[in-house]
Amino acid sequence: MLGMALISATSAVADEDKTAWRVFIADQEMGRVTALDLSAPDNRWQFDLAGPSRLYVSPTGGVVVAVQSDHDRVDFLSSGIALETHGDHADIKVEEPAHLDTALEGPRPFHVVTHDGVTAINFDRGGYVAMMEDSDILGSGESEQFKLNRAHHGFAVPMGDYIIGTVASDAPVEGDGAPPRVGIRAYNRDGQPAGELQTCTDLHGEAFSGAYLTAGCKEGVVAVTLADGTPSFSMLPYPEDFPEGHTGTLLGSHAMQSFLGNYGANSVVIIDPTAQSPFTRVELPFRGVDFVLDPAKPQFAYILTEDGTLHRLNMLSGRIEQSEAVTEPYSMDGHWRDPRPRLAMAGDSLLMTDPRASVLRVIDPTTMSEVQAVPVEGLPYNLVAVGGSGLVH
Repeated sequence: MLGMALISATSAVADEDKTAWRVFIADQEMGRVTALDLSAPDNRWQFDLAGPSRLYVSPTGGVVVAVQSDHDRVDFLSSGIALETHGDHADIKVEEPAHLDTALEGPRPFHVVTHDGVTAINFDRGGYVAMMEDSDILGSGESEQFKLNRAHHGFAVPMGDYIIGTVASDAPVEGDGAPPRVGIRAYNRDGQPAGELQTCTDLHGEAFSGAYLTAGCKEGVVAVTLADGTPSFSMLPYPEDFPEGHTGTLLGSHAMQSFLGNYGANSVVIIDPTAQSPFTRVELPFRGVDFVLDPAKPQFAYILTEDGTLHRLNMLSGRIEQSEAVTEPYSMDGHWRDPRPRLAMAGDSLLMTDPRASVLRVIDPTTMSEVQAVPVEGLPYNLVAVGGSGLVH
């Protein structure tokens, strides 16, 4: 009986290995964000905001950032999932999500870049970037403001001891038009330029991977890295045999030095800024709707094309390995913000919103087959997933 008692006591204090993924889905036409637990999708919450949102995840995963550009507002949601890494393992804590009291108001918030523990939000018509750590969002709600050279559709983000920021043309613009982006440069933390301007016209899209920040330009892709602590810029020109086009959306891998970007409407490019030939172009059978990288299996990316087909791309070989129809066609003609599917990864699951069907599709990325269709009221559109695995003490 003593042995049994010891076993029971040991079991009572044993650590539990837990995996949890929570999905946040913004509606395309209403200010509603639905959160649900992927393992138990009936366990869900609803948050009513001022208007439709684009969603981002803070560097720690503790906060979901809801940018409402047309309502000059940014709201923050506590994801309710906290992961703390201890080297050989991680601890996980799961609580209910919540709408935080912290909010930012300003003229047309748009691009969000997360890096080095900071969430940086550009206010297109304000000419500044608000930078916050999770402790600021969850605590005082105060942000550090970094001023750009003038109001424009750009970004700024910390990199080492510097701020890397976009630069707009000084030329006058008519009416409410935004000035064109002409380049990117490094600044000291006090806002003073810390080097020459790197030309990058039509700059759009940015991502971090390993030691590099990249941004899409008309001339090529500009790559930024720290050399002895100082930002170093280089232009990766598009190959001469590429068709006309350029890159305007970029994603960066967290597990290997690699980026995936669009190239025009009908192809994607795999980019390694350290390679002698940095670009590998992959032509698509139809225009691309959305694409996502697989954090757990970084050799793979998934691309949805407008015919409703999902493609698995091998980032190492540059080949599409498998293609499967997953939804009805969604033409890329029309307004850029029309309701179309969006992709996200949640551990071993590939997630896709399907606005017309009002569902979240859960897809097995190995077989490329749907394993579950989760009803989501309205027009489910932008989404993010937060979670992982860890020990519950």
